[in-house]
Amino acid sequence: MVVGMWGILGAQAGWGQTDPWPSVGNEAKPWARWWWMGNAINEQTITQLMGEYADVGFGGLEIAPIYGAKGYEQQYLPYLSPDWMAMLRHAVKRGDSLGLGIDLTVGTGWPFGGPQVRLEDAATRVVYRTFEVQAGMPFTKKIVPEDPKQLSAPLLSLTAYDERGHAKVITNRVAADGTLKWQPTNGRWTLYAVFEGKTFQRVKRAAPGGEGYTLNHFSRDALNRYLSRFDSAFHRKPQGIRAFYNDSYEVYGADWSADFFTEFKKRRGYDLRLQVRELFSGDTTANTSRVKSDYRETMAELLLEQFTVPWTQWAHRYGSATKNQAHGSPGNLLDLYAAVDIPEAETFGSSFFPIPGLRRDSADVRNVDPDPVMMKFASSAANVTGKRLASSETFTWLTEHFKTSLAQCKPEVEQCFLAGINHVFYHGVTYSPEEAGWPGWLFYASVNFVPNNSWWPHLDGLNGYITRVQSVLQSGKSDNELLMYWPVYDNWDDADGRMMTFTVHHIDRWLQPTPFYENLQLLHRHGYAVDFISDNLLAAATVSNGRIRTSPDGTPYKALVVPVTRRMPEETLRKLINLARQGATIVLQAVPEDIPGLGNYTKRHTTFKKTVAALPGSGAVISPDVVSALQTQDIHGEPLAAHGLGFIRRNAADGTYYYVVNHQSNAVDAYIPLLAAGNGMALMLDPQSGAFGKTPCVAMNGHYGVRIQLRPGEAVIVKVGAETGGAVPDWDYLGQKLDEIPLANPWQLEFENGGPELPKSLRMDTLQLWTRNPDEVYQTFSGMASYSTTVTVDKTADPALYVLELEKVHESARVYINEQEAGLVWSLPYRLRIGHLLKPGENSVRIEVANLMANRIRDMDRKGMEWRRYHEINFVNIDYKPFDAADWLIQPSGLAGPARIIRYKSE
Repeated sequence: MVVGMWGILGAQAGWGQTDPWPSVGNEAKPWARWWWMGNAINEQTITQLMGEYADVGFGGLEIAPIYGAKGYEQQYLPYLSPDWMAMLRHAVKRGDSLGLGIDLTVGTGWPFGGPQVRLEDAATRVVYRTFEVQAGMPFTKKIVPEDPKQLSAPLLSLTAYDERGHAKVITNRVAADGTLKWQPTNGRWTLYAVFEGKTFQRVKRAAPGGEGYTLNHFSRDALNRYLSRFDSAFHRKPQGIRAFYNDSYEVYGADWSADFFTEFKKRRGYDLRLQVRELFSGDTTANTSRVKSDYRETMAELLLEQFTVPWTQWAHRYGSATKNQAHGSPGNLLDLYAAVDIPEAETFGSSFFPIPGLRRDSADVRNVDPDPVMMKFASSAANVTGKRLASSETFTWLTEHFKTSLAQCKPEVEQCFLAGINHVFYHGVTYSPEEAGWPGWLFYASVNFVPNNSWWPHLDGLNGYITRVQSVLQSGKSDNELLMYWPVYDNWDDADGRMMTFTVHHIDRWLQPTPFYENLQLLHRHGYAVDFISDNLLAAATVSNGRIRTSPDGTPYKALVVPVTRRMPEETLRKLINLARQGATIVLQAVPEDIPGLGNYTKRHTTFKKTVAALPGSGAVISPDVVSALQTQDIHGEPLAAHGLGFIRRNAADGTYYYVVNHQSNAVDAYIPLLAAGNGMALMLDPQSGAFGKTPCVAMNGHYGVRIQLRPGEAVIVKVGAETGGAVPDWDYLGQKLDEIPLANPWQLEFENGGPELPKSLRMDTLQLWTRNPDEVYQTFSGMASYSTTVTVDKTADPALYVLELEKVHESARVYINEQEAGLVWSLPYRLRIGHLLKPGENSVRIEVANLMANRIRDMDRKGMEWRRYHEINFVNIDYKPFDAADWLIQPSGLAGPARIIRYKSE
């Protein structure tokens, strides 16, 4: 039985229903960032476009105003003006009527900033300068910054160091004009002058009315003044916004705030002014590392307490949630993600998957591949704090413009799901009026999910797949069994540099070389499902029946693993001991070496050593082999991993879901034990087609096993532990190959829509790409064409499964058998079950194929046609250089043989 694409709508979970898929609201569907270019928007186009977005299966839009297209300046609406607010209200109202949610970034472009940010509220950086002073020698220099751009920066402190390293603060000896009214009585002294400088960074890609300085994210007063502009525009009334959004932290060089010395002393317990030499030093001493660790910890706390928490409180006053990308910031990622309502990760670039036939152009490969571990910081924060959603900005620069296929999107988004993401945002969709023509307005960073894209009529395939998967991954609770402590102080305890940011692009520096990452990979290979936890989040953990609880609504964890850790606060170590004494399974790979930081070090170090001495009798397990230690505690990983399958579990009220993916080069067909299986029956759900059915489980090594049959690139959802019964059909596995029916009759190729012009129809004896034709009109065409043929089938009464298998699809196809839709073929492997539509004798086969936009864009650039005219960055390629497709090779388009129908025995 095959369920249509939207057969899941309105259905309730459970065995007793005709359709067992979970119910679907708009959050289960994919959402998209919606760029408003120049805010050149109007009600009519908003109405039209939002209807198209809803029709193709989107669940919501995230409005992001940015720079505009040239020639449309008269249509620009100033950001937050009454006219702009009227358009926002219209979009919200239109969304309500279509079931499309609306999110809104609090600003234009990124990061937060705008005309309301005065220089004193702008992003701040520390500026320092050293001077040499000698007893008996006149000092004539002024204590002012050396950089002419920073001459107005106020002096915050002046510290004098003698030749033995003794320091004293002499800030009060500096006159208003910078004259030093101090002279040493002996020796040579080095002066460190610290100023409150500015980065002078302005909002990137700002929309009209949003230009201005970037906000100081370490000052609550600056934030309040920034948000007051929105309070005025909103008249302090809710606007129907589902969530306010903050993009990845890209506040370059911001490493200070006016009150930093005061905040530091309050939090770390000592005067940083007496340690400025270490703060600015390039030395590699332990003392320098400790000072810089304290500095970084203070920065993290300020970002959390002065920006993230009050911003969330502000949003709640409007009845809205917050959605935040913490990566790139100098904060503790887990704490920042946990402080908002919807933590959001990001995928940037393309990943390598060994799926046969999956294209990955060398030009699309970046120096650091996306890593699903990075996404787990967001999903872990959601799981640990009991939040329902973890989102992702998805497909950013997946490939070069106009070259992304839906098939390339599928494993990339699956990687998000396997990392715990369950609320996907496309990057993205651009508002584009009809008069802009083809290709329309486009954002400079691909992928372009726009109605002008050739495969837009097939996007419902990807959207339907994501919707089905997310309907499951948003059900119940996360079912990860392990917690892993993230030793952020090991990162902070580093003498190199000063400010430390945890960026997506530099995980090869701060994440991948660590024992934390090494152990995580090891645990994943052994089938363990892991969430990360920070010191602050761990402080709230409790123990119940031997399980670790991190929130009232969260899933209890079986154990907590601590990788090799150099620096751990004494409070954290004491918490681990207390949890172990209360019956929790705590596994430490090694005893932590010492506390972080410099403040009150001797006393804290002594206390830490006493706490370490209590470890052996606490019940905590200390073992360099964490897997063996867990297995000794009867905590085992899922055998799925031994078969090379990716998986994630979700614990629902009536059973446990397994989402299982095969990203390998080989097929898997085996009975595999599932640790959560609790009876003799399982429910199989196909997120690609919506099909479902029940299958028996078999006893295996004390557990129940389920037959998993996946070719490379395929996924399946298995539900176990539910009550059997209801009108659920049996699940059909593909058994022995019985015979093969080639589609060997001639083909007729008709071009349906696209451009720059429709080529003439073709008749071909064998199936081949339309770009094989040397005529330029075929090689420049982007759009939709249909391949038609007939095939004779001797359909017997014997039970069998008929599968249409296509060798090469460039790039997606909708299949019709006897003029009835059989489904979409848009991802590897290119096959589709069609037996229910075949009849004995002659059958018609029509395959509607969409190619990429690439060939048409190539033709336009070769002819020098102007199609990209934007302010700001204009339009760039994946390497951020001016875009030019003139030298591209022709992208293969259409179908290539062989095409065949395979008859399999049904099992």
